[in-house]
Amino acid sequence: MKIEIIKCLQDNYSYLIIDEIEQIACVVDPSEAKPIINFLKNKKINLKYILNTHHHYDHVGGNLELKQKYNCEVIGFKGDKDRIPEIDIFLEDNQIWKKNNFEAKIYHIPGHTTGHIAFHFFKEKKIFTGDTLFSLGCGRIFEGTYEQMFNSLKKIKRLPKDTKIYCGHEYTLQNSNFCIAEDPNNLKLKEKIIEINEKIKNNLPTIPSILNDELECNLFLKANDLESFSKLRDLKDNF
Repeated sequence: MKIEIIKCLQDNYSYLIIDEIEQIACVVDPSEAKPIINFLKNKKINLKYILNTHHHYDHVGGNLELKQKYNCEVIGFKGDKDRIPEIDIFLEDNQIWKKNNFEAKIYHIPGHTTGHIAFHFFKEKKIFTGDTLFSLGCGRIFEGTYEQMFNSLKKIKRLPKDTKIYCGHEYTLQNSNFCIAEDPNNLKLKEKIIEINEKIKNNLPTIPSILNDELECNLFLKANDLESFSKLRDLKDNF
């Protein structure tokens, strides 16, 4: 399974998950259709599935055009069936979604939105977390509660530590500024910030990150209780 990172809009990432044997692909959270189409142009890859983590426009904006062009199926959470454009397949928490050679476990991870899910390709140890977990950060709480977000992050924390995390935005550098301000003696974080700056300087994505790094450096994952997590989220909102 090959992952292609596709930059969209200002700082969004969409991801093409490519089965190189069958030459078919899924796309995760196509903010817009054009960058996806441009990548697939002149390649013998058939886009078969659109995987949406949540309903926000900057994650579903390309659904209609891609579906019309490639006749692909749109897949999302059953609770968002009225909010995800062109949705065909409704997923449930802890369900295994399996089509062709693609197989992922679905986690309902509300907080940022009430219907947010993650796609965990557990055999490949890759998870697509949308706007719930970022590298060195977590999503703003728009529709859910602090408790929901805290519990959603706990689900992700339980995964194997070498799991690769693919999130929805290139927010890593600005997130690192907050983390180091609150955790100035974290040597692992200082090392990570050097790597982040090097990647940004070379116009490379800072994604994917590794769960073990996030457990050591991401303040929101290091929070051990709801009260400390909530305080951190408020601090970040006003940082």
